[in-house]
Amino acid sequence: MARIAIFNQKGGVGKTTTSLNLSAALARRGYNPLSIDLDPQAHLSYVCGANVDNAEDSVFSFYDQVKPLTQLIRPAVGGWLVIPAHFELSKVDTKFGRGPNVLNRLNQGIAHENLNTGRPILIDCSPMLGVLSLSAIFASDRVLIPVSTDYLAVHGVIAVEKTLRALEHILKKRVMRRYVVTRFDARRKMSHEIFSSLKERYNDEICTTRISENVAVAESPAATKDVFAHSPDSRGAADYDALLHELIATGFIEDRESKVVESDD
Repeated sequence: MARIAIFNQKGGVGKTTTSLNLSAALARRGYNPLSIDLDPQAHLSYVCGANVDNAEDSVFSFYDQVKPLTQLIRPAVGGWLVIPAHFELSKVDTKFGRGPNVLNRLNQGIAHENLNTGRPILIDCSPMLGVLSLSAIFASDRVLIPVSTDYLAVHGVIAVEKTLRALEHILKKRVMRRYVVTRFDARRKMSHEIFSSLKERYNDEICTTRISENVAVAESPAATKDVFAHSPDSRGAADYDALLHELIATGFIEDRESKVVESDD
């Protein structure tokens, strides 16, 4: 199943919100996803009800003590699995450097512990381009890039594209990617202009589904819920369900039912 890094070098674009609600959408369809929180702010862990007080109970101990990832998994209130973050993660860059061993550690840990068998993995990245974000990209086979509808976010996307191109020389392959427009306000001309310019630049790598500026999406983290649990009939819930449907239909996420059929054969 897919390993997806949810990444953008600009903050405030809906990265953690997308990690949260896409995980919830997957869980609702029976995919049993695993979310890995690699952002020291640990917002995803908090909203999922999986936040921890001690760094040794978080993914930091995987880097610091080589603690098995399976020992760090906690249940999310929304019905999937989470490996939580902790603010101590902010020390990873200075403590371990950027050598190949630390950059490949998460990839090797996921493979060694067979965490990817039968379930998608979504990695919520730090907005800073450092060891944690690079580790997530090295551990993933595809990248989902949320882009909010403001011009600074568009500049951020160009920076992301440059980063991915530079990494492809190391990875020896082109990283599969999709861009999803968030905080889309259909009443604003600028929203349509930004979507059109991104579509022209990135073609089929831009998701047709757009995540609308929506009260339910904005309010649900305060209630420590995903948008489906907070307001299942909202436009925000419909948008994230449509996004998952599109990602499955386009092959970005494998269709669970087709996998079952193939295994039966």
